[in-house]
Amino acid sequence: MDLSLAQALLDFIGKSPSPFHVVENLAQRLQEEGYTELFEHQPWNLEMGGCYYLRRNGSSLLSFRIPQTAPTGFLLSAAHSDSPSFKLKASAERAGTHYVQLETEGYGGMLMASWFDRPLTLAGRVLIRENGAIREKLVYLDRDLLVIPNVAIHMNREANSGMNYRANVDTLPLYGGPEAKGTLMGLVAEAAGCPESDILSCDLTLACRQKGAIVGAQQEYLLSPKLDDLECVFGCAQGFLAASDSSAIPVLCVFDNEEVGSGSRQGAGSSFLRDCLRRISLSLGMTEEQHQMLLAGSFLVSADNAHAQHPNHPEYADAANCPYMNEGVVVKFAASLSYTTDALSAAVFKAVCERSGVPVQVFANRSDLRGGSTLGHIADAFVPVPTVDIGLAQLAMHSAVETAGTKDIAYLAKAMEAFYASGLHRGEDGSFVL
Repeated sequence: MDLSLAQALLDFIGKSPSPFHVVENLAQRLQEEGYTELFEHQPWNLEMGGCYYLRRNGSSLLSFRIPQTAPTGFLLSAAHSDSPSFKLKASAERAGTHYVQLETEGYGGMLMASWFDRPLTLAGRVLIRENGAIREKLVYLDRDLLVIPNVAIHMNREANSGMNYRANVDTLPLYGGPEAKGTLMGLVAEAAGCPESDILSCDLTLACRQKGAIVGAQQEYLLSPKLDDLECVFGCAQGFLAASDSSAIPVLCVFDNEEVGSGSRQGAGSSFLRDCLRRISLSLGMTEEQHQMLLAGSFLVSADNAHAQHPNHPEYADAANCPYMNEGVVVKFAASLSYTTDALSAAVFKAVCERSGVPVQVFANRSDLRGGSTLGHIADAFVPVPTVDIGLAQLAMHSAVETAGTKDIAYLAKAMEAFYASGLHRGEDGSFVL
């Protein structure tokens, strides 16, 4: 089994402890591939055959290529850079007589128990004064710094019967003894390479220090933090960069804040994608009608992982509509439209996968269980194009460490390469043509 792509995924996750690092790592790779960075506050002068990317808030990124001929539409994928964690509060240190703890609040719906008794640290960004300007610096305190300690079974005999965790009590990380008081921002400043007095503010979250691993009798599984959704970020980026040119404009979208509803200025529920697509059309000299025609010939793949059938609890899955790790890309359906897949978008994506030899599975929640939502139906409110929701099968979603299949990342990368290279467009009668 070729594990090179699976290992590359783990390496990417390992150096991406926050959404800001995810976007910076993607930006560096795009630069190495010859992409030019654009800025929203500056004019765009796009050229036929040009390759570009832009960021918003340092935690979301869009990248695209202009074909050599008049484009037929946008071929888009969307994944998210954020994962459930604990965000550090502005006044973080809680100092007692014997311990210094850190004040945090939950970000997203994590499995809280999975964060206990693990080495943790802090990652994110700080905003500093620098030569009269306010600059952003990424920080990662690259050491085993924090722990959220469990209460011993002797003091809580009912712990194995279920816990009701209180975020203001049970999940506060332990930072140090009394001598640690007042030292946290000094460590952050050291990681940022600046005097503590230059720090104006910060966005920092807890990061799990466990390194990704390949496990299983035949090395079948990935064990890593942030598989949801950095596995899809990585797979979509692989396909985007590997794809040959077609008549469409390929667009790679990586949004922040999916785990808390996408309602930020950099989330899928913002104008970021809509504004970018319109500016592309305007820069190419198109009218508003021509832009709307371009959108009508477009297609979006919303990529966010799916729940594999659990080996210990198969009863939580719909027996006829549940995927398994290492058995292919998952197409997700929901009558509630929390997943946007319909018969048309499923048919288009299945045809792409069939052409490229990628196996496809389907997922639907057990009918009496409420599932999650994805970027697709949120982005569609701003950019209404046919959309399919896909993902890769995984276990322990929203745990500090999750499990997925080693084969599936290659399936996703291959499927997305085929999608971006497909030349998918509307025929004269309105049907999609590959």
